[in-house]
Amino acid sequence: MVQVSIADTGSGIDPEVLPRIFDPFFTTKQIGEGTGLGLAVSFGIIQEHQGDIQVESTPGKGARFLITLSLTETDHEHGDGNHLDR
Repeated sequence: MVQVSIADTGSGIDPEVLPRIFDPFFTTKQIGEGTGLGLAVSFGIIQEHQGDIQVESTPGKGARFLITLSLTETDHEHGDGNHLDR
């Protein structure tokens, strides 16, 4: 298994919207400022690879995303062990 943690020290995510952040087309930005697809696409890609993504956030202190992916024999058969082949 491999885990990747991505964190920032931004404004964080409002607890009211946290359950919806992976929904397609959900955005808190103004019209024309974003499509709301970034996290939905990321979630879909991670799920397609039998992975998981979790988020922790404290308003005013930032957010942290934890991505977990399984490593399988297939991953090692075609690579040099330093990266995963697609």
